[in-house]
Amino acid sequence: MKRPPPLDGFPQDAAGPVFNAPWEAQAFAMTLMLHERGLFTWPEWAQALARQVAAAQVAGDPDLGDTYYHHWLAALEHIVAEKGAGSAEEMLRYQQAWDRAADRTPHGKPIDLAPEDFAGQAQT
Repeated sequence: MKRPPPLDGFPQDAAGPVFNAPWEAQAFAMTLMLHERGLFTWPEWAQALARQVAAAQVAGDPDLGDTYYHHWLAALEHIVAEKGAGSAEEMLRYQQAWDRAADRTPHGKPIDLAPEDFAGQAQT
């Protein structure tokens, strides 16, 4: 597998990428998978992430590095919607379902998404 080019400001150590929380690694992995499946090119991804970081800075983000993966995830959501792989409404529906699943899951246990987590949500 061809590795993507290094991203400026991306947290790394000698072993590779460093993540502060599991969701950051998951967002990174989703990005790699969607790129490998041809949803977007690396230049398109770099532009999407740069736009998101710039918008956050304009909105007052002090850019201390602690919000990097929040911007990463927002850029991923945007490019997925932009490319037509999922609508913003669909992503919101899944986000709400995951929140419900997390609320009912004991700490330290894996979160399983179930049909009842979508209860009361409009299907898109």
